Amino acid sequence: MMPSPAHSDPSPPNSQVILQFLSSVLSQRGPYAEDTKWLIRQHLVSLTTAFPSLVPRTATFTHNDGRSVNLLQSDGTVPMSFQGVTYNIPVVIWLMESYPRHPPCVYVNPTRDMIIKRHHPHVNPSGMVSIPYLQDWIYPSSNLVELVRNLSVMFGRDPPLYSQRRPNPSPSHNPNPSPSPSSSFGRDSANSSLASNMGAAAFQRPVIPPRGYPPSHTEDPNEVFKRNAINKLVETVHNDIVGIRKTMEAEMEGLFSAQGALKQREEELNKGLKEMQDEKEALEQKLQMVLMNSDVLEAWVRENEGMISSDFEVDDAFECVDVLSKQILECTASDLAIEDAIYSLDKAVQDGAIQFDQYLRNVRLLSREQFFHRGTAAKVRESQLQAQVANMASRISQYNNG
Repeated sequence: MMPSPAHSDPSPPNSQVILQFLSSVLSQRGPYAEDTKWLIRQHLVSLTTAFPSLVPRTATFTHNDGRSVNLLQSDGTVPMSFQGVTYNIPVVIWLMESYPRHPPCVYVNPTRDMIIKRHHPHVNPSGMVSIPYLQDWIYPSSNLVELVRNLSVMFGRDPPLYSQRRPNPSPSHNPNPSPSPSSSFGRDSANSSLASNMGAAAFQRPVIPPRGYPPSHTEDPNEVFKRNAINKLVETVHNDIVGIRKTMEAEMEGLFSAQGALKQREEELNKGLKEMQDEKEALEQKLQMVLMNSDVLEAWVRENEGMISSDFEVDDAFECVDVLSKQILECTASDLAIEDAIYSLDKAVQDGAIQFDQYLRNVRLLSREQFFHRGTAAKVRESQLQAQVANMASRISQYNNG
């Protein structure tokens, strides 16, 4: 059977009709995410503009779990060039619910007089297409136009479809036979050999869902069942992979969140560690100062230990520089003595050595006296402060006059 070179398909819907169709479909709720509907529309419009033979449609897709959903698809033909002649390969491109974050499902959709080439590197017996562009799909840069261009290149290297040989009808049964395609392409033996091994679709045909492989009139029903089973198995594996990928993406998001929290905790710990190191250094400096003062005091005690006699008066060890200082010393000593006395009274009343009313009387008298000494000390400190200010003022005046 001779192959049919590509020719123009029936005129596809104009761009305005396609835009209205896509706007109507994508305005409905589901099955696609709302934030991707605009990009889906752009992908399909760009695909129809670049390849008018691929027209967007809607069709019902049944998942392996029995769930049916109405999905968008691009149905038509992909042009390919083989040995200098252009052919059309019928395909269906399904846009699954997760599109465009995940690649579409592409199926070669042979007509009844075609079969899929066995052991094809990119097309399995059920018609499912697997090429590197689909495997390396990257959202949002990947798109349908580049996908079809890659399909055209891959199919041109190794055509996926062959036409089946059919017996020529007897002339007696066909009084008006149509001209044979060999009249145009039978001159070259190479073209004749190609015609016997490959065929392609160059005409419109009913949509064939990719999961159902159309049985040929020459095929064994067992082979058809086997192909459909393989197709179902492939889709099951594909759905499992999609589920695993979603799970891994969710786990990665969780790990990224945990990494951010750990990073923040690391910064807080580093900050706390630095504060502790600074505090340690400050304490070490204070310790050095205390040790130095301790050494000085110990040296003074050693030097003056032999100078203290038994009849030495402690009060004589302090000498006030002026009257105000002496008055402050006396008031402070009296205040502290009264404080000790009140403490002793507290212990006595707790031990039951004195009566409570006697305790209250003595504490009241001592408190009055203590208040008097504290008031006197406050007035003396104020006088000392005024004297110091006056002294500093006189020194500044002398310095300025000098």
